[in-house]
Amino acid sequence: MTEAQPGGLLGVIAAHQDASLYQSLLWEGSFGDYLDLVKADAKIARNAYQRLYDLIESYGTTEYTEYRKEILRHHFFDDPFDHGADGVFGIDIQLMKLVRVFRAAALGYGPEKRVILLHGPVGSAKSTIARLLKKGLEAYSRTDAGKLFTYSWEVDGQTIPSPMNDEPLKLLPDAVRGRILSEINATGTSPYPVKLEGDLNPVCRYWYRELMRRYDGDFLKVVSHVKVRRLVLSEKDRVGIGTFQPKDEKNQDSTELTGDINYRKIAEYGSDSDPRAFNFDGEFCVANRGIIEFVEMLKLDVAFLYDLLGASQEHRIKPKKFAQTSIDEVIIGHTNEPEYRRLQSNEYMEALRDRTIRIDVPYITKPTQEVRIYKKDFNKQKVSAHIAPHTLEIAALWAVLTRLEEPTNHKLSLLQKSKLYDGRNVRGFTEDHVKELRKAASKEGLIGISPRYVQDKISNALVKDPDLKCLNPFMVLNELESGLKSHSLISNDEEREKYKELLGVVKEEYTDIVKNEVQKAIAADEGAMKRLCSNYIDNLRAYVLKEKVRNSFTGEYEEPNERLMRSIEDKIDIPEARKDDFRRELMNYIAALALDGKTFDYTMNERLHRALELKLFEDSKDSIKLTSLVSETMDPDTQAKIEVVKQRLIDHYGYDEISATDVLHYVASIFARGDASKK
Repeated sequence: MTEAQPGGLLGVIAAHQDASLYQSLLWEGSFGDYLDLVKADAKIARNAYQRLYDLIESYGTTEYTEYRKEILRHHFFDDPFDHGADGVFGIDIQLMKLVRVFRAAALGYGPEKRVILLHGPVGSAKSTIARLLKKGLEAYSRTDAGKLFTYSWEVDGQTIPSPMNDEPLKLLPDAVRGRILSEINATGTSPYPVKLEGDLNPVCRYWYRELMRRYDGDFLKVVSHVKVRRLVLSEKDRVGIGTFQPKDEKNQDSTELTGDINYRKIAEYGSDSDPRAFNFDGEFCVANRGIIEFVEMLKLDVAFLYDLLGASQEHRIKPKKFAQTSIDEVIIGHTNEPEYRRLQSNEYMEALRDRTIRIDVPYITKPTQEVRIYKKDFNKQKVSAHIAPHTLEIAALWAVLTRLEEPTNHKLSLLQKSKLYDGRNVRGFTEDHVKELRKAASKEGLIGISPRYVQDKISNALVKDPDLKCLNPFMVLNELESGLKSHSLISNDEEREKYKELLGVVKEEYTDIVKNEVQKAIAADEGAMKRLCSNYIDNLRAYVLKEKVRNSFTGEYEEPNERLMRSIEDKIDIPEARKDDFRRELMNYIAALALDGKTFDYTMNERLHRALELKLFEDSKDSIKLTSLVSETMDPDTQAKIEVVKQRLIDHYGYDEISATDVLHYVASIFARGDASKK
């Protein structure tokens, strides 16, 4: 009789159990079994840099062109492990440079002997990148593509694990090591030749030596005590992934990196230099075969930084009372600008500077990428209140503007510069101008407001009113402005005033955006748009061909309606002197379409589409009487027309009832002020 499957929630858990995966992660075998595995797939003997680079490449890339430069977006940095929780956006060029360093290190070109230092302002994703690399290695070690192995000794009923999870191939005797490796590499199963660098750790060296004495140098009998097992990296279990961060100097010493003596075992083994009386549990030892992260690396005392010299260049560490011990791990640290400047000015730290590869991790300078950070935390799944359209976008735009340097070209505003960086068109500027702007601004992305500040202020705006139903841009902008008074990272009043002025800039930009949307919603009568376009094109054709237009009402032929054409062209700032050029270009385009058997549609020309919208809005706004929203009375006909416009905002632009009503009132008040100023 078979055992019944559990039901309910236990049944859900049971359905997701993968017994075969669990068993493969617990694989154990002899040293001979392991040699057979390596011969069949030499990739399992990769070093730490090779495994990390292959991990990143395994998620693929997307190539795109920006400012005439080919850029690779590595999908690994989208965080495929936690549904994008640690995704890194907007700094693809810097991430591409980082991956190139990993590739060069994997191929043994030199960077594997360096400390990789992520350098940038606070909140620029340095820790996120390091966390993502650690998380990725954990997941990769559980797959067939990323599997790796270590070993234990079985001696006199004891199981003695390799304390640093060494590569089992290190057990090969020197006399045959070269021949065995040649046979493994001849299989061509790995893009990297298998190399063995360094010796066994002190504990394994002790047992190897003792068993060689016991068996009079019979290597086969010695390795019969070796049990090879699958190694799964885990930061929580301190296996293959280490993290070291500065603490109070009185409570921290360098043994946290290299391990310390176990005083309880000295009585058992008789000497503090016996490797069995030493705990190889320092962060360097723990991180062997994987990665070690140095949090705020340059805040460490100089004594700790000395350990990095040998660890990076020679891949060796010096535990107390023992010879130098080999390690195989990626060393990555991160630091802020003040600490890095201190390192540069310290002439006693030349050796560390020479062993460091700096990778800049700046703030994002593209608003569309910056907003992706905020959407991770503020979305429909996490926030019950409706977030009005453009709320997060406007906050992101302000954050980006604080990070940009003023353009030297007086014809270009800071707002236009941000649009150029975002890939949008600004009249009179090309991709070459953008490259020059980037090159001229050396501090861009290393100054300004952190995403954390914006996230905090959005949070404040959301919780300020417990009954909040809709969050709009002005609520967030008010929070951003009020927080500037107490912002701890703003060093002077001049900087604070500049940030306030930029809040005014983004308010104006928001006003333009919502006016445009309301205009489009009012002019969204597709039938009227097509009629207006058809009328314009008929008159345009007659004008260019020097013909007359037939009046559909009277049936008589008349001169082209110049007043109609100019009323449309004025909307997109086509001057009188340029009207003939514009009309001929448009007519030639329509003719070319006709030759291909295609019919012109107003959506095919963005400028004409915008001009028609503005013209239709101008013709419609008086009948809709939007300004009546700010008056005390409104007739039923106007109310019905406004409800139609409101519904269009909801259907096409992402508004809800509250935010659509708010934005209509806001735009109506602007038009009312405009009417008053005209009077």
